[in-house]
Amino acid sequence: MGRAVTIATCALNQWALDFEGNLERIFRSIDIAKHRGARYRLGPELEICGYGCSDHYYESDTLLHSFQVLAKLLESPATQDIICDVGMPVLHRNVRYNCRVIFLNKKILLIRPKISLANAGNYRELRWFTPWNKARHVEEYFLPRIIQEVTGQETVPFGDAVLATKDTCLGAEICEELWAPNSPHIEMGLDGVEIFTNSSGSHHVLRKAHTRVDLVNSATAKNGGIYVLANQKGCDGDRLYYDGCAMISMNGETVAQGSQFSLDDVEVLVATLDLEDVRSYRAEISSRNLAASKVNPYPRVKVNFALSCFDDVAVPTCMPIQWRHHSPEEEISLGPACWLWDYLRRSKQAGFLLPLSGGIDSSATACIVYSMCHQVCLAVRNGNADVLADARRIVNEETYIPEEPREFCKRIFTTCYMASENSSQDTCNRAKLLAEQIGSYHINLNIDAAVKAIVGIFSMVTGRTPCFSVCGGSSRENLALQNVQARVRMVLAYLFAQLTLWTRGMPGGLLVLGSANVDESLRGYLTKYDCSSADINPIGGISKADLKNFIQYCIENFQLTALRSIMSAPPTAELEPLVDGQVAQTDEADMGMTYAELSIYGKLRKIAKAGPYSMFCKLISMWKEICTPREVASKVKHFFKMYSINRHKMTTLTPSYHAENYSPDDNRFDLRPFLYNTAWSWQFRCIDKQVNAL
Repeated sequence: MGRAVTIATCALNQWALDFEGNLERIFRSIDIAKHRGARYRLGPELEICGYGCSDHYYESDTLLHSFQVLAKLLESPATQDIICDVGMPVLHRNVRYNCRVIFLNKKILLIRPKISLANAGNYRELRWFTPWNKARHVEEYFLPRIIQEVTGQETVPFGDAVLATKDTCLGAEICEELWAPNSPHIEMGLDGVEIFTNSSGSHHVLRKAHTRVDLVNSATAKNGGIYVLANQKGCDGDRLYYDGCAMISMNGETVAQGSQFSLDDVEVLVATLDLEDVRSYRAEISSRNLAASKVNPYPRVKVNFALSCFDDVAVPTCMPIQWRHHSPEEEISLGPACWLWDYLRRSKQAGFLLPLSGGIDSSATACIVYSMCHQVCLAVRNGNADVLADARRIVNEETYIPEEPREFCKRIFTTCYMASENSSQDTCNRAKLLAEQIGSYHINLNIDAAVKAIVGIFSMVTGRTPCFSVCGGSSRENLALQNVQARVRMVLAYLFAQLTLWTRGMPGGLLVLGSANVDESLRGYLTKYDCSSADINPIGGISKADLKNFIQYCIENFQLTALRSIMSAPPTAELEPLVDGQVAQTDEADMGMTYAELSIYGKLRKIAKAGPYSMFCKLISMWKEICTPREVASKVKHFFKMYSINRHKMTTLTPSYHAENYSPDDNRFDLRPFLYNTAWSWQFRCIDKQVNAL
């Protein structure tokens, strides 16, 4: 009869414009799917060219090379006897679409363009693509000659259609369409589509995975059916980490779960499912069946092929499983670590250098690198030949095997404590002890000579010598002297990143890591072009509160006891003179607000879309037990004043791992002016009027 269908989905670590590598990974996924008995293989969104091509989509080269890769796939024996569903850009009648190209045995069955484009947050698909607005409409697409020569077809169907095989019916969704309020799977399911596919380019955000899983499961809970989701994974060239989580769901329950964080470039999920379970599930939902009797039908592309075998009564089928979600601390440990590994191996550098201050932020960054080393050693133990080859190339040793995280860390990670006369012995000791426990190559140096030389040049030219506030200087002098120290550290970080391995007789250079958290960036509590200026920043999208929880996680899971004293110490920049040998400067006193308050301001400003007046109105309710309306007004005004004064710093913010939806990243996520009227006179007057009324 043919009831048990075997289908495959995958998570691929594709790289923008790496057509050769992308093709190799697609072939590997197809080979694995066929070897495990699958008759249908789904891949991630735009997998042929890589999702993150951005303005390269405008180039005819991107279209040309995508079709060249498609031709290789079509003519290969590896793609025979399995329906392959791949993603690429396609130009139809001079309009560029984000498409799925579905083919079988050297014949293209359907080109299905994306209907709902992602155009919020980090996504700008409407910049490069046009949505297909002709519901249930199919046109002829004239194939380029390079494809005609392989398939023998002159035209193929292009549009909003579904596939009808000998045993079932399949319909495609593309990423954002699952999140849309009018998702195509609703009408497709009513029209008898039993298998829904979704090719995604969905990135990691802390605490987001459950939303995606719930959407997939709910897609078939009301309407019945099988839902198959593929996703990109890894860093494909920018701030985002695509977090896999390929999955297969049936009738509202997960039956196969892929990993969220992994160093495997190719991960394939295969499930065998009984179509009769879908049909019997739908049979008793009378409201669904009444709606189905009135649905406007989809065009069907007939496919002379079955996803099941004729005699499959004894074929075992997959049972529902419970999805395991990572805790936020595990997500921080794994996501940025995988992103760092991709960046390191693809940039062809020899490791990282981190200015390690002995504070929470730089220590958390060091722990993420240590976690990366754990992941590398684990992957090699599990037989990952790609990771082993990359590790050998990075350390420049052909027979090297990374077996122990501390030993690997020593080879690829340099930490540097840059002391000044304002640094305490406590932070120096904390940095040294943490470096010993994670195994990094640690350098201690003093920046006083460089700072005095720079200030000396200023004094020689102007005849004036600036002083710290505690020595009678003005606030301008005090801030300038702090900034000189911070900027000297940035210059030295890059010098040591370029030449440290040279002094050790080793080839290559190091990537400089930044360690400013998302809250400090939002407030602008950093020196422009200081150690926050680096090549990449793995914690730039993570809040101080989450970093503290992550530090506690590392104490418990990595046995890094040095972190205990770091956790208990108040955050400080250590840029002002010590008082009786002790630190007198603290971050929260300098900022005029707590890190907890900053997180709230950030979420209200970005996620709740609140300006000064709306933020005040929300906070007088949220904080009614701890603040008077006048105190709330003062806090809100201070935040917006400092945010707007410092917004220009976001234009030079180091590329950071995107982990929070209230990130102030000016590059593409949080588009705002960087020259404000910092008086906010009209807005603040509205607040004052409301305070007086209250």
